[in-house]
Amino acid sequence: MRGQGQPCHRVLRTSVKKVFLFLFFFRKKKILALLAFARLPCCIDPLALNDATVLPAGADAPMLATMTEAPATDIFGYHFTRPLLLREALTHRSAALGRARKRASASNERLEFIGDRVLGLIIAEWLAERFPDEPEGKLGPRLASLVSRDTLAEVGQEIGLTPHLTLGASEELGGVGKLANVIADAMEAIIGAMYLDGGLQPARDFVRTRWESHVSSQKKPPQDAKSALQSWLQGRGAPLPDYVVESTAGPPHAPIFVVCVRGAGKEGRASAASKRAAERDAAAALLAQLT
Repeated sequence: MRGQGQPCHRVLRTSVKKVFLFLFFFRKKKILALLAFARLPCCIDPLALNDATVLPAGADAPMLATMTEAPATDIFGYHFTRPLLLREALTHRSAALGRARKRASASNERLEFIGDRVLGLIIAEWLAERFPDEPEGKLGPRLASLVSRDTLAEVGQEIGLTPHLTLGASEELGGVGKLANVIADAMEAIIGAMYLDGGLQPARDFVRTRWESHVSSQKKPPQDAKSALQSWLQGRGAPLPDYVVESTAGPPHAPIFVVCVRGAGKEGRASAASKRAAERDAAAALLAQLT
């Protein structure tokens, strides 16, 4: 009797495994995983996959590689030897928090931290080469503009990044992937992933290709709107601008700040995903009225 019960038990375990695989990959929209579903051995745990995973005999290696590598490689012009780095770079915090606790996949925040520093180094090096006669006082504003959230978001939009981002279900429905700060953070994370995967050179190649038009457009060192507004007011003996946060809304991972700035008897108002960006946009709105 016991010997007869073993096949049923094995079939049950296999079925449970395949149901788990189906639910896991369907939730992550990996359509190719569904095609490979029938051929995956039940001993593979998709939550335990890593760059060093050795597939057992019978596993469909090409198909499994497709499931673990995000489809965005082509838009970056770089092939990741560690595809899980790319997947992590494209994973928003809202998606990472919702994954199974057995092996919670990391969001792109740590890669963003690295990419921010790598991008700053690459742009600073590039500017020093391109403008050899400019002092630090002029290179600084150029650098600040080129590594700003706005520029990062513009580059992300130019390459069509949003469709490749992985977000939580409600955030995806709410269009969070189109927010400038989310795109900018993912861009920094991608640069960080490139650096960890292949070193500084692939990250440098990517940045110099995608930022070329933005560097070329800087005929003169840019002046941010807040500094320009302050200079305009001081030049006319007016009080310094007064910035007020009128309201905040949205979830913690995607806040919206509404800022009003007053000066010379007028006011400018703007909303953005960060207080700094909202202040800058409000200053630009007020400056447009004054000049």
